[in-house]
Amino acid sequence: MMKKPNMTAPIFKAIFGADWDNLPEVMKQHYAARADSNDLIIAEGLMTVESSPMIRALKPLFHFMGTLVPYEGVDIPVTVHYRARPDSDAFELDRIFHFPGRAPYRYRSTMYPVEGRQVAEVMKFGLCWRTFFSWRDGKVRMAHRGYGFRIFGRIIPFPIDFLFGWVYAEETPINDHEFSMMMEIIHPWTGKQYGYSGRFKIIQRRDS
Repeated sequence: MMKKPNMTAPIFKAIFGADWDNLPEVMKQHYAARADSNDLIIAEGLMTVESSPMIRALKPLFHFMGTLVPYEGVDIPVTVHYRARPDSDAFELDRIFHFPGRAPYRYRSTMYPVEGRQVAEVMKFGLCWRTFFSWRDGKVRMAHRGYGFRIFGRIIPFPIDFLFGWVYAEETPINDHEFSMMMEIIHPWTGKQYGYSGRFKIIQRRDS
């Protein structure tokens, strides 16, 4: 596992490396949470969620496993809490989707530094996506590095890329408090299987 960052520095400062100093203010706010703290950042925005017929057929499975948002919609209000943990270098994402006519849907995951610029985003039951972070062409880019399971603190590779496809995500700064984002899963044979995108504003930051 990657060495734990210093408590006074954001968790993602070590992940972005030399690129950290080049990040715009909104991205530094977004990733400001420090290891071994109770830091909290809250963002609100609107998101569009879309899926292919295959993904729609598997919605009950994804709902049970907590791996993808199992509903679709345009301009869905979403609140995201980015949290640190007082006893680790984890970066938690707690998303609440407000789909019309439904109870609020909560989608949680936790990011763990693993090595270099790689991060494992872990979901329910330990299933995770490994991604490589970079700042390039004015965007934070998250490139696919495979799937896995987090077991007893270790990431065990789970080679199912051929089944579900490759994940790509990016975030683009808009101003000092807003950014846009998108994520998509592309299968090499059948194309885009799932995606979401939106625009967010950071509304609160608490350092503690």
